[in-house]
This record gives sequence, C-alpha cells and structure tokens, in this order.
Amino acid sequence: MEFLAALALLLVTAKSIEWVFKRFEIHPIIAHVLTGILLGPFVLGLIEPTEDLKVLAEFGLIMMMLYMGLTSNFSAIAQNTKKAVVVAALGVAFSFFLGFATVVAFGKGWAAAIFIGVTLGNTAIEVTSGVLVKERVKRIVSSILMGAAFADDIMAVYLIGIITAMAQGGLNPVSFGILTAKIFTFIGATLLASEYVFKRAKWFYSIVRDLNVFFTFTLILTFTLAIVAEWAGLNQIIGAYLAGLTISRLRERKDPMIVTRVKLNELIENLQVVLTEFFIPLFFIYVGLMFNPPVAQISLALIVGLYIAAVLGKFLGCGLGARLFGLDWWDSALIGIGMGGRGSLELAILTFGLSAGIIDQALFASVIAVSMLTALTTPIFFKAYIKMLKSRAKA
Repeated sequence: MEFLAALALLLVTAKSIEWVFKRFEIHPIIAHVLTGILLGPFVLGLIEPTEDLKVLAEFGLIMMMLYMGLTSNFSAIAQNTKKAVVVAALGVAFSFFLGFATVVAFGKGWAAAIFIGVTLGNTAIEVTSGVLVKERVKRIVSSILMGAAFADDIMAVYLIGIITAMAQGGLNPVSFGILTAKIFTFIGATLLASEYVFKRAKWFYSIVRDLNVFFTFTLILTFTLAIVAEWAGLNQIIGAYLAGLTISRLRERKDPMIVTRVKLNELIENLQVVLTEFFIPLFFIYVGLMFNPPVAQISLALIVGLYIAAVLGKFLGCGLGARLFGLDWWDSALIGIGMGGRGSLELAILTFGLSAGIIDQALFASVIAVSMLTALTTPIFFKAYIKMLKSRAKA
C-alpha cells in the first residue's frame, strides 16, 4: 500500500476506534495500539511498519515527550517532596522486583528481566491525572499522586539512560558511575537553567509575548536538548521531555498580569491539536504495527503474571510509602491503586528495547498487553474504590 494511503487508513481507523472507546471512557492509547495490531502484520497484514512510518513515529515520540513535559507541574512534587519521592521510589522498586522475578521465572534471561523490571516501574502520568480529573479525592492524596507520578518520570528518565548504555555494550562499575554523573549533570544543569531563564529572567518576556516566536523557540529548545542528550550518551526523548518540563516552569513565574501563564496555555492548546490528533497517535499506531509475535509464543500465563506484578508492585510499594508518612490504610491503598496505570513512556521504552534486541517479540507483545490492561483497569479500580469509600463513610 502507498505511504499516503496507508497513513490515511491508519489515522481514520485509529480515530474511529478512539471515538467508540471514548463513549466507554477507554483510554485512547488502547485504540491507537489496537489499530496498528489490527491493520499490521499480526492480523490483517494490510500495512507494514515501513521506514517512512518509523520516522514519523519517532518524531511523534519526541513531540509526545515535549507535550508530557509541558503538561507536567513541576511545583506538584515540591508540595510533598519527601512523600512523593518515597512513594515513587518504593513503587518503582516493588514493580521492578516483581517484574524481574516474573520474567526470570519464565526463563527469559537476566538482561530481558532487568529491562522488563525497569519498564514496569514507570507510572503513566496521563492515566494518573485522568483518574484525578474525574474523581474528587483529598488534596493530600491528589498532591502525592501527581508528585509521585512526576518523580516516577524523572526516575524513568534516569533508567532510560541506563538502558541505553546497556544496549550500547553493557555497563561496568566505572562506566556506570560516569553515566550516572552525566545523567544527573545534564538534568541538573537543565533544571538550573530553567530556574533562572523561565522562572526569573526578564528578557524572556519578549519571547513569550509573541506566540509564533515562543512556538519556534520551543521547537528549537526541544531539538537542541534532544541532540545534547544523545551526545551525552542518553536517549533523545530525555532531552525532549526536559525541554517541555523547563518551559512548564513558566507557571511558577511571578507575573501580576499572568501573561506568561496565558501564553503557555495558548502554546499547549495549539500544540495539543496537532500532537494528540496526528503525531502522538502515529507513535502508538507504529507500536501496534511492530506487534507481530508468533502465535505459539504468546503466553497468557506470562501476560497474567506481568499484569499482577505491575498492579501489585505499585499497590504495595506506593501504598506502603504513603503509609510510612502517616496516611491511613484507606488513603494509602487509594494511592497504590492510582499509581497502577502504565502508558506512553512505557511503550517508548519497549520499542527501544525491541529495536536494540534486549527483548524478543513475545515479551514485547506481553508487556504491550499489560500496558493496555493497566490503562483500562486503573480508572475502573480507582472509581470503584472511591465509591466504596463513600459508601463506608455514609454507613
């Protein structure tokens, strides 16, 4: 099939499925991945994951990471820094251990087990924020959830750097130390620059006031940091995410006329249409196109095992972290449930692992299934638990 025809068919199918799913409050990521699986080699075989589609998907991934950074609230973690970091860290640790143990138990090898453990450690901030928008919860709970999801992303950024180094030839203690120093230097320098440029510098007003200039500046910064991240031995998406995150700090700027906040919101709104309707869906569609495991290698037991590891890891780790800071068991459990969703960043890590040969198609397919299941079930569990809490309070 010709490129433009394939592109049109993919987007029309994806948006049609998304429209149907929206009526049942199913996350759009599931619709996009299913489109690729349905039209790709695994089911109908109408469209192959060609190099042209790969280029668009990679660009979509960079834009997605920029958008995730722009929509992140840097100050959310500052409200409950220790709580958010501990909750996130324990959630990552428990998920890693359970995911690692599950993959080892199925005889997939240590490298694959480490990779999957890292992948399952991430929480999808878009799923977490989605459930909070639809359900009213205590301020302390919502603050910890968003702060922990944000801290989770920063940890994922670090772990992506480690995975990149693994794929490029392994890690020894010296190279691990150097890589860690490079990662934290890069992240620290970028966030420090954001403090003085986006939060304080007066000259930046001239850029923000003109939306066209602001838009161009955002793209230049995104590609620049993506290139610098690659030069530093990291993944390009780290730079793209940090570009969005630094610009998002305009929300913290002391501006009586709130010009910066208005312009930032306008920038996000203008980007949202192009990104969420075209580039971001293309990335997830491409993930679906890459889904092509031999049917005989698909293990329902492995999918179930990884799903339990993913959900239980966050429930136990994040719930325990919240409980350590004095939250009652009910609120701690709510945080553990709310942190259970997986999504965009996890799929980005997966595609990298498959391309680098760290995991095989069977594991790739299994974790895609787990990711979609958690994105589907987390809002359901969260809503049901809130309803149960309300019934308990009335009793």
